[in-house]
Amino acid sequence: MSNERLLGVFKGVLLDMDGTLVNSDAVVERIWHRWAVDHGLDPHEALKVVHGRQGYATMAILLPDRPVEENYADNRAMLALETADTEGVVPIPGAPAFMASLAGLPHALVTSADAALARARMTAAGLPMPEIRVTAESVGASKPDPEGFLKGAAELGFAPGECLVLEDSGAGIAAGRAAGMQVVGVGPRAVAHRPTAQVPDLTRIRIERADDGTVLVHVTD
Repeated sequence: MSNERLLGVFKGVLLDMDGTLVNSDAVVERIWHRWAVDHGLDPHEALKVVHGRQGYATMAILLPDRPVEENYADNRAMLALETADTEGVVPIPGAPAFMASLAGLPHALVTSADAALARARMTAAGLPMPEIRVTAESVGASKPDPEGFLKGAAELGFAPGECLVLEDSGAGIAAGRAAGMQVVGVGPRAVAHRPTAQVPDLTRIRIERADDGTVLVHVTD
């Protein structure tokens, strides 16, 4: 039997994109599979570390002895390929209604994608782009570094502990925790990383505006 419970009361909500709002796995797997093969790597092993990180950070893990300049160059090329390829990009179940429930409430997108890729994928999925966005260009360090979430909270005008993070990946969940925030894990990848709460998709999380303007977050187990 499913039971809804109040997770907490927050002033702001920080949203990851890929795997949290948008299912882009088909594109990610196509492009990173090709990259891994081109570099003599096992694509299945490569895909284990792709999610949640900026491309250059993934490359540094997979090719630790390669000059960082080559990683940045490859990352730029990969971003262009990913931005042009939106075939199979769809919203996570419940995402349209969830985003509608956040309208008028403090929230921000915090993604490892750059601005062009974020816009391409949100548009392909038919989801509204939050006014406040922290993209790859906005930070000096990739998740699992907490910089992006800390910047998102600051741009909303709240302390880190007053914000809730929604994430799907191990790197993203670690970043949210390092920022001192509670984290709702979305989807199957999140389960192994022990978020504050875990939901299979966005149909299991409900947003409610309190009279004082704070955000009540309910989850269904």
